[in-house]
Amino acid sequence: MRFPPFLSTVCHALSNPTRRRPPHRLGRLRPVPPRSMSGIPFLGALFGSSSSGSSKMTYPDQRSNDEWRAFRILREKGTEPPGSGKFDVHYPEEGVYTCAGCHTPLYKASHKFKSGCGWPAYFDSIPGAVTRHEDKTFGMARTEIVCSNCGGHLGHVFKGEGFATPTDERHCVNSVSLSFAPDDKAGQLGAKDSKA
Repeated sequence: MRFPPFLSTVCHALSNPTRRRPPHRLGRLRPVPPRSMSGIPFLGALFGSSSSGSSKMTYPDQRSNDEWRAFRILREKGTEPPGSGKFDVHYPEEGVYTCAGCHTPLYKASHKFKSGCGWPAYFDSIPGAVTRHEDKTFGMARTEIVCSNCGGHLGHVFKGEGFATPTDERHCVNSVSLSFAPDDKAGQLGAKDSKA
């Protein structure tokens, strides 16, 4: 790939900051091709080769793509696409939904309802399991919900939408932020929760 003379000179200067021109050569700059684009991070990323074989390498941390996606959502407050989560259409009669990060019980199966929003919806949580924070990202005022034990991002809670639930709230939770235990032993913490 040929670069315009000016760009070649700039690239060379950036890749070779210690090389100075002698004072007697202050006339017109001659284009000098850069030795390697990889020495310039920005240009190396644009014009470099990605055939380093990194896809064939193995690393000690062998998390699956789903586990990395859970990390992005739990720790970086991401959101999974609507209708993509495994718990969106999951309606068991018993059991407990736990935090995917620390396995703390968050919601009983009896808290779950069909909202049609594309994410699992719960009208209430196990007392003390979920903490609410004000979220003003994207120019909106929303209420973020996180696991009270590890701070993992779960989603948002919305009020007053008119659902026929005891609290008129919808805890809109990312499926990837949750795990499910079919027995209700973990849910014993929530024996005092409202109208379960």
